[in-house]
Amino acid sequence: MKFFQVIGWNMSAVQRVYAAFFLYALALGGLYPRMAEVQKSMGVAEGALGLGLIGTASGTLISLTFGGRWIERWGAQKILWVGLPLVTVFYALAAFATHPFWMFMSLLPAGICIGAIEQVVNLEADRVEFAVGRRIMNRAHAFWSIGFASAGLLGGLAAQGGLSPQLHLLGMVAVVTLMVMMLLGRFEAAPHRPRVSSEDTQVSVQFAWPTPAILMLVVATFAAMLMEGAGIDWSAIYMRDVFSSSPFVCGLAVAAGATTQAVTRFFADRLVERFQPVRVARGLILVLGLGVCAVTWAQAAWLALLGLALMGVGTSAIFPLAMSAAAQRTDRPAAVNVAALAQTSFVIFLIGPPLLGWVAEYFGIRATFAVSLPLVALSFWAAKSLKN
Repeated sequence: MKFFQVIGWNMSAVQRVYAAFFLYALALGGLYPRMAEVQKSMGVAEGALGLGLIGTASGTLISLTFGGRWIERWGAQKILWVGLPLVTVFYALAAFATHPFWMFMSLLPAGICIGAIEQVVNLEADRVEFAVGRRIMNRAHAFWSIGFASAGLLGGLAAQGGLSPQLHLLGMVAVVTLMVMMLLGRFEAAPHRPRVSSEDTQVSVQFAWPTPAILMLVVATFAAMLMEGAGIDWSAIYMRDVFSSSPFVCGLAVAAGATTQAVTRFFADRLVERFQPVRVARGLILVLGLGVCAVTWAQAAWLALLGLALMGVGTSAIFPLAMSAAAQRTDRPAAVNVAALAQTSFVIFLIGPPLLGWVAEYFGIRATFAVSLPLVALSFWAAKSLKN
């Protein structure tokens, strides 16, 4: 571990938060632009593929629920040093899967690492945000989107160049490991907020049951999280099945939403400061609905890509706003409220992949996106809970 510190670059606390979010997304984003090829190599339909994909969400939920003591014992530094490279290792193994069961078993430990990383980076962003006296949560998530867009573009280029998903993802292990050493080698966790008691420094080791206020935050993020997951899991397959797109365009479909999501998140903090969270969230939800409509009824590939880009805008800041709102509540420790929101929200990811897979298999891939339209209206109503 000391080797990480020797080659690590000197960076500010804010820059390290941004780097952590970027590498988090880069580590987990490599598989999805190659999903159409992985599905073809397994020879399974969308419903069965969805059951394999549930492994990530299952592992994440386990980690969020029971991993608190291990996170506290290891500390943020070691979680990032070890967890980020391990995610790429398990995702590479998933690319070799010959059956959805083996994909599930490969993605399960990846999800366990992701759950720990998810808590570390969001709590770190909240604490650094307090320390510097300005909002950085949305911009931090912008770097997550930049990382995911980078992974999508790399995947598309690798596919267009004829590199197999297996070799591509094995290469990502080396790339992410090297970047973790350089960017996070001197990472040190930020101090807790002054108002946090010693009880608050530990994440609950049980399921953090959501309060009614947290449930409202979950509803506010419901459509955005489901459609962000749909864009990640199914956009490459959508472009292949509907428009017979090239491997590069399939990878571009994954990157399109992440790119516009990144740009929007980068400027979202200023928008929130000027217009307040509720107005910003409702505007984004309307854009999300427009993007879903475009993808559902697109008659040309460019219109589908535009719809995916609009979905990226629409999903950009809603979950970061909810995380900030949860962390700032004073009814319970910040770590517990953040864990409750993350755990409950990830249930959407838990049921999302198989549900959307079966929808795609029996009603068509376009229906995978159309099913969210009623949820868009529900999230628009619940966005009032984001006021803080």
